[in-house]
Amino acid sequence: MIRTVLLLTLSNIFMTFAWYGHLKNHKSGPLFTVIVISWAIAFFEYCFQIPANRIGSNYFTLAQLKIIQEVITMIVFVVFSILYMKAPITKNYLYAGLCLMMAVFFIFRDSPQ
Repeated sequence: MIRTVLLLTLSNIFMTFAWYGHLKNHKSGPLFTVIVISWAIAFFEYCFQIPANRIGSNYFTLAQLKIIQEVITMIVFVVFSILYMKAPITKNYLYAGLCLMMAVFFIFRDSPQ
């Protein structure tokens, strides 16, 4: 189970940089070039994402895997936003985190594991 979370975390780091990393230094660069670079980064996202889901499907339901993915995505995104993009942290991060915790609660509430 921990391997699934670690692989999903690595996947999300690559995904976040593929989707948003160009906004810091390449916002005015040629769009086609940025798309190709993002695809190249996203390749590594898939190299971690696919095994994570295959391994995780032995322990989690599909819905649980998705919620785990979303929580990891938001954690990675907040860290990325603050440390890399230098975005200010607001109370909305707290509110979004509370909503995610409720999603985790509800999706795992009736779990047979």
